Amino acid sequence: MHSRRYSPLMKSLSSLHATLREFGLSTLRWFAGWWRIVVLGSELFVMLISASSYRGASRANLIRHIYLAAAPSLMWFTLLTATLSLVLIRIVVVTAQSYGLTQYALEMVVRVLVLELIPLTAALFVAVRYSIPRGSELYKLRTRGGFDRLRQQGLDPIVCELLPSVVAGVFAVLTLAAVSCVISLVLAYFTIYGFTTWAFTGYSRIVGQIFSPAVTLIFALKTMFFSLAVSLIPAGISLQDLPSSLSRASVELQGLIRMFAVLLLVELLSLVGNYY
Repeated sequence: MHSRRYSPLMKSLSSLHATLREFGLSTLRWFAGWWRIVVLGSELFVMLISASSYRGASRANLIRHIYLAAAPSLMWFTLLTATLSLVLIRIVVVTAQSYGLTQYALEMVVRVLVLELIPLTAALFVAVRYSIPRGSELYKLRTRGGFDRLRQQGLDPIVCELLPSVVAGVFAVLTLAAVSCVISLVLAYFTIYGFTTWAFTGYSRIVGQIFSPAVTLIFALKTMFFSLAVSLIPAGISLQDLPSSLSRASVELQGLIRMFAVLLLVELLSLVGNYY
């Protein structure tokens, strides 16, 4: 009777123990994954400032990845952001005029479009277009013995594969963001003032007041951290020992979730720094 009475209780305790054990292991794997990404970032930084990383085949491979990450996307992303910028600028200008706030239209455009939307859009574009698929390729290369074959040839897979991918991702985000910001500022001027030069002095003064030293520093740091997040996290995921049953989409999803978390944190910190 006692064994029958306590049997459901023992099963419940056993199930609870298994659930807690699995939760603990998942949490440890989660922290271990972040630690691996931090360690990888430190290693890549040391390699980045080392002259040996830019010799021979390593330099050619780095240039090739920079081209693949930035060049094919530059024209399409520029056209996309130019179109979206025109639409957004027109909406803001018309709305400001309807409420009698025309003098604040330019400031709203610059703060919303240039300071907030373009860096985030550039980071997400590079992540989807290059970094996440590249991280999945690196994961498959490592799990299929590609890294071991490179070591047998006397090559460091971190220098040959991961460093070019991360540098290319960072370069692509910074390039797309810089070009798109300049184009958006030009479009904002012509949309608000028309094809004339008489308002350029006042326009420059307003933009200069918005880009104060503190705002400029926050903008630069945010864009840099965005670029590091979308480049480093997929590369770090590729070095983790994930279950063999995971498909390419699952590996990409792992990097995407971590990436969104970092991007959201950086964006929140930048908003706090700019407006509080």
